[in-house]
Amino acid sequence: MRFAVVLAGVLVLGACAHAPAAPPGTLVTAEQVRAIRPGESTRASLLATLGATRKVSFDSGVETWLYQLPVAGGFDEIVVLLDAQGVVRKLRRRAHVPAP
Repeated sequence: MRFAVVLAGVLVLGACAHAPAAPPGTLVTAEQVRAIRPGESTRASLLATLGATRKVSFDSGVETWLYQLPVAGGFDEIVVLLDAQGVVRKLRRRAHVPAP
């Protein structure tokens, strides 16, 4: 009986464990990516349109933001480079990264 109770507890805890969810805004659509305009889009417009995501900030004030665009069998990585003033300077799309 005790074994059954322990086993049930392990199964319940195991069902609760899962991979961490992607940060809000990480997954984007092709339409949202087309709306990103280097030289025009800003940090505020990205947050309003795409939401917060994973980013790397440098001492110079430059930031890179990473989004994921779902495609068949995985996703494309969308990397956005923002200058110190918060204006998008570059946009790169790394094609088809396999799903884990």
